[in-house]
Amino acid sequence: MQAQGKDRANPIVSVARLVGAGAVAGVLAAAIALPAVGGAGLTVKSSTEALNLKPEDLEEPPLKMLTILNDVNGKQIGQFYNQYRIPVRLDQVAPVMRDAIIAIEDYRFYEHGPIDIEGTIRALLKNVSGGGVVQGGSSITQQYVKQVLVNKAKTEEERRAAIAPTLSRKLNELRYAMAIEQKYTKDQILEKYLNISYFGASAHGIEAAAWRFFKKRASELNLVESATLAAAVQKPVATDPTLGSDARGRLLERRNLVLDTMVLRGKINKQQADEAKKQPLGFKNGRIPGGCEESKYPYFCFYVKNEILDNDDFGKTEKERLDFLNAGGITITSTLDPKMQKAAEKAIKNWVSSKDKPVASQAMIVPGTGEIRAMAASRKYGRSSKRNEISYNVVADKAHGGGRGFQQGSTAKVYTLAAALESGMKFGDGNSTGSAYYVQPYPNHDFETCEGKPTGGSAPHPVRNSSEGGGGFKSLQTGTWGSVNTFFMKLEEQVGLCKVVEMAKKLGVKRSDGGKLEQVPTFTLGVNEMDPVTVANSYAVFAARGEYCRPMAILEIKDRDGKVTKFKPKCKQVLDEEVADAVNHILSGVFTKGTMRGVGGIGRDAAGKTGTTDNYTAAWFAGYTPDLASAVSIGDPRGAFEHDLTGVTIGGRYYSYVYGASISGPIWKESMMDALEDIEPSSFVAPNMERFGGCSTQCAPKPPKKDKGDGDRDGGDRGRNPFDNIFEPPGDEETTPGD
Repeated sequence: MQAQGKDRANPIVSVARLVGAGAVAGVLAAAIALPAVGGAGLTVKSSTEALNLKPEDLEEPPLKMLTILNDVNGKQIGQFYNQYRIPVRLDQVAPVMRDAIIAIEDYRFYEHGPIDIEGTIRALLKNVSGGGVVQGGSSITQQYVKQVLVNKAKTEEERRAAIAPTLSRKLNELRYAMAIEQKYTKDQILEKYLNISYFGASAHGIEAAAWRFFKKRASELNLVESATLAAAVQKPVATDPTLGSDARGRLLERRNLVLDTMVLRGKINKQQADEAKKQPLGFKNGRIPGGCEESKYPYFCFYVKNEILDNDDFGKTEKERLDFLNAGGITITSTLDPKMQKAAEKAIKNWVSSKDKPVASQAMIVPGTGEIRAMAASRKYGRSSKRNEISYNVVADKAHGGGRGFQQGSTAKVYTLAAALESGMKFGDGNSTGSAYYVQPYPNHDFETCEGKPTGGSAPHPVRNSSEGGGGFKSLQTGTWGSVNTFFMKLEEQVGLCKVVEMAKKLGVKRSDGGKLEQVPTFTLGVNEMDPVTVANSYAVFAARGEYCRPMAILEIKDRDGKVTKFKPKCKQVLDEEVADAVNHILSGVFTKGTMRGVGGIGRDAAGKTGTTDNYTAAWFAGYTPDLASAVSIGDPRGAFEHDLTGVTIGGRYYSYVYGASISGPIWKESMMDALEDIEPSSFVAPNMERFGGCSTQCAPKPPKKDKGDGDRDGGDRGRNPFDNIFEPPGDEETTPGD
């Protein structure tokens, strides 16, 4: 009866008796699962065999690690992560840090097996006498197992199960711990534990924690710093020093406990501990590097990020791709060339201030590969309106973090030119138009979409040149050099709107906002909104003699195991080589006989086209050499139609009107000269004059009319209706010069 009374007073012993043959296992399991129970005076044989458990392999997913983004030369320019962690080897951790963590968490770590029975019972007795959880009983191996289970949890339910204070969870933890102890050495386990543990303040792993807390490497930690980090592991949130004075007070108290424990374990003496306790917490709040917003090249960084998130080559689902980017521990070698990037940034800065509301942006792309060498803008990336920052990728399309873009203006005329040459027209072929071209309405329409639908509005609409440009015959060459609106409207009619649209699509042209191209008569005048990457890449097709290459920003990816995956250009021939040569020949004349003659060329073979939208809502220049293509745009992101480029001061210079050759052209020239400085000049292939020389059936009338030097007002649309703003009532022609 007396014995029964004692059993009733000790619930754990009662459980053991009920279990029978598994009594010892029951006692220990109860001690593990229920550390704070009534009764005392327990003794249990120190042996894991008493649990009658078998090792069970633990799946250990790779640690979530930083992804590093490098430029083409291998220099880091950005990083991506959702857990800031930099794994290190054990020998890269200060010995005093190892002593501190073992002393407070598992001082018999190198002596016991997967479970420290002696430590568990000691913790049980301590908890019983203290009336709560005073001391933990899990070994470092068990703690590592729990961390793995928490990290691999895909749902909140799985995460809660990984830390639940249940008998089944503890027993599973033991099985895994037994397998871990068989699989790794003690040093390996300690290394894994230090790299997986969360220390608070957004620092995962000892290396990140050393920097976050003290701006040091883990190998440089001293006694006080080591004791602090060892203190943070148990309750990293409650002792997070970034959360205020109360949390810092708890961390300081816990740090001093670690120091006392190190004295108890013989790792330091009392004098060392007392001296260490006198020192303040010393939290340095080392800043964790941000993502693309803190990159030296944020626009390019965001392009890479979105390229991975939208490409199923990097994962079947968006979550898989996000995990690959933010936790894969990969190293990305990109296409960005810092020399060319610097050239673009310098040229933009020379012409446009970061304080200006209009923003200039530029992309540089290698013909024949699609490799993006530079992405630059006049305004810094960020969300501060006070600092005039811009919070989206103004150089790219919406799919790569960009916005709506700006109307392309006359840089779109080259697509009509290419379609005309492809259809069989020669350099001398052209058309005669007056100072205005009238778009006829249905049913007498002159334009049909690729779906066979008439387009042109319900009433006649005039498209005009500037007052300097009258009528007369223009050939493919002179019409392009003068960028004559009425000539290109008539040329588009001759070729067919659909063929022009299809040509643009073959060259990779798509709206920046991801919508469908507006197939309207003024398509040739550039009414669709574009971004510099898209425009530059479409022009690169001509430089590559008709070969289209998808824009690419990633050259190779090295995974955490060192395996390298190289990415090849995705190219295809979309245009006859000789047609491309003919386009190059005509566009080369823009620098000497056309709208860029006031700016001039770059001292090597180059071709290009200016672009000014109607009412001066945006201005462009797109051009290329055989080695590099580039496009520069300028417009006001507050709303190009509400904030046009008339009567504006940009870069400290006043402009009554901003044309393609006013700012974008000089930026292009300066940046391309610097970017290509160390590259041997290449030459365009001469055109096949037998095929394109002279004229065929659309020659100039005899005798030819005198060329009055038509200018270009570059049609565009004021609003969402493509016809609202490109047509002015008769008699209201402006007297400003052309593009």
